[in-house]
Amino acid sequence: MKHSKICQMSWQPQYRCSKYRHVFGKPANKESCYDCVPITRSVQDNHFCAVNPIFIAVVTECAGGGAFLVIPIQQSGKLDPHHPKVCGHRGNVLDIKWNPFNDYVIASCSEDATVKIWDIPKHLLNKNLTNPSKELLGHTRRVGLIEWHPTASNIIFSTGYDYKIMIWNIDSDDPVIYSPVRTIECHKDVILSMSFNTDGSLLATSCKDRIIRVIDPRQGTIIQESNCKIHKASKVLFLGNMKMLLSSGTSRWNNRQVALWDQNDLSVPLQQEDLDGSSGLIFPFYDCDTNMLYIVGKGDGNIRYYEVCPQKPYFQYLNEYRSSLPQKGIGALPKRGVNVSTCEVFRFYKLVTIKSLIEPVSMIVPRRSESYQDDIYPMTAGTQPALTAHEWLSGINRDPVLISLKPGSTPAPYQVEETKEEPRFPIKEPKEVHELKMPTRTLWEIEYKTEIIREDRSNKKALEKHQDTKQAMSNGFDISESPPPKTENELLQMFYKQQEEIRRLREQINQRDVQIKQLELEIKNKRNSTASY
Repeated sequence: MKHSKICQMSWQPQYRCSKYRHVFGKPANKESCYDCVPITRSVQDNHFCAVNPIFIAVVTECAGGGAFLVIPIQQSGKLDPHHPKVCGHRGNVLDIKWNPFNDYVIASCSEDATVKIWDIPKHLLNKNLTNPSKELLGHTRRVGLIEWHPTASNIIFSTGYDYKIMIWNIDSDDPVIYSPVRTIECHKDVILSMSFNTDGSLLATSCKDRIIRVIDPRQGTIIQESNCKIHKASKVLFLGNMKMLLSSGTSRWNNRQVALWDQNDLSVPLQQEDLDGSSGLIFPFYDCDTNMLYIVGKGDGNIRYYEVCPQKPYFQYLNEYRSSLPQKGIGALPKRGVNVSTCEVFRFYKLVTIKSLIEPVSMIVPRRSESYQDDIYPMTAGTQPALTAHEWLSGINRDPVLISLKPGSTPAPYQVEETKEEPRFPIKEPKEVHELKMPTRTLWEIEYKTEIIREDRSNKKALEKHQDTKQAMSNGFDISESPPPKTENELLQMFYKQQEEIRRLREQINQRDVQIKQLELEIKNKRNSTASY
C-alpha cells in the first residue's frame, strides 16, 4: 500500500496540457510563393530578409554596390526581372530592418560603413530608389548589424567591425547625421547579434569571443557576462518578460546547441539542449505571446519549435517542420500581420537560393471552429511607440503599447496614417479650414463661430475633468459600478481603451485650437480690410 502511494505521487503524465502541442508548419502553395528572386550569395551570418504586413525586403545581387528589393507582400508569383531596387549603398548590403512603428520606413547597413534610412513611397517603387531620407556616418569599418529600439520612436542601434555599438537619434531634419548620441565600446571583437528586453532598458549581445553580455545601453556599462568555456554563443535573444536569455551556438564537442540563461546570473546556464552535429548557424526566434521558440538552421530545411516554461524542464519540444529546400536566410512576420481566420500564430519567409524562391511557411494551431480564438491571440505589440526618442534618452522606460488582433478592433493591426506624408488629424479637417477661408462670411459671423468653438472646447475640458474625478472609463460606465477585470488581458483591454479615448479627446482639442487660430486670423484680416475702406 505504501509502495503504491509513492508510485502514485511520483507519476507524471507523458504530455502536459498545452494549447500549442499540435502546432504544425504549412508551406504556401506555388501561387503564394515569390519566384525568380535574385537572392544574395553573401556569406554574412544574417537573415537577409525583413518582413512587415505590407512589404518583403530581400538583399539581392547587385553589380557595383549593394542593393535590396522591396516587394509588396500581396504581389506573389514570378518577380519582374526589372523590378526596381533600393540601391544607394557603395558596398554590399549586410542587414535590413523595418521600422516597427512605420511600415514604410526601412533601415539598411553596408560594407561602405554607413547606415541609411529609406522612405518607401505609398504608390510603390516604379524606379530604382537611390536617395535615402537619412544617412548615418560614424563607423570606421563595415556595419554588420542594425536594430530598432522596441518601444522608443526614431532610435536605432548599429554595430560594425570596429567593435562599437552606436545609438542614433534620427528624429531630426538633418539628412546626414555624423555623430551618434552614444557609443558603446566594451567589446573586444566583432559583435554577432543584439537583442533588447521588452521595454528596451537592457541590451544583450553575443560577440566573436563567444561571450554573452548584458549591457545598460544608455550608460554603456556591462551588467553581466557569461563563461565561454561551457557554451560558445553566436546568437542571443531575450525571452520577453521571463527574465531569461536564450543563446544558440556550439558545445565543447562542437555540437549545435541552445542554452537558457538567467539574465541576472550568466555564470552557469539554466539548461542546455544539444540539437545535432551539423555545422550551419542557428537562428532563434521567440514569440513572447505564445512562449514558443523556433530554431531555424542556416542551410537546413527544417524548423524545430519548442514551448518555453519559466520552471524546469524549461524546454518542451513540440514538433519539427521538415522540408527538402534549404534556407539561405529567413524573415519573420510581426504578429500583427498573421491570418487569425486560419489560426496562424507565426509566419516565416524562407529564402531558397538554389531555386531563387521565397517560400512562406505558416505555423498553425489546428482548431475546428472558424471564429476568432481569443486564447491563442493575446494582446500584442502594435505600431504606436510607447515613448519618444528624447524620453528614452532621458532615462524613461515603458512597455510596448499593445493591440488586439481581433478583427474590427481598434486600433487596426497596422496604421498607415502615422507616416510623415499624412497628418494625424481626420481627413475632414482640411476641408473645414478651406470652407472657413471663404470670403463671403461677415465679421460678425466669424466672431460668433469663434465663440461657439471656444465654448465647446471649455465644455469638453469640464467634461473630461468631471470624468477624471469620477474615474469614468472610456466606454461610459463608472469603475465603481462595473465588475472588476478578472484577468490581466481584460485589465489591459480596459486600460488601452481608456488611453485611446484620451488620445482621441486630445486630438479634438488640438483640432479646435487650429480652428480658433484660423478664425482669429480671419478676424484680423477682416478688420484690416474694413479699416482700409
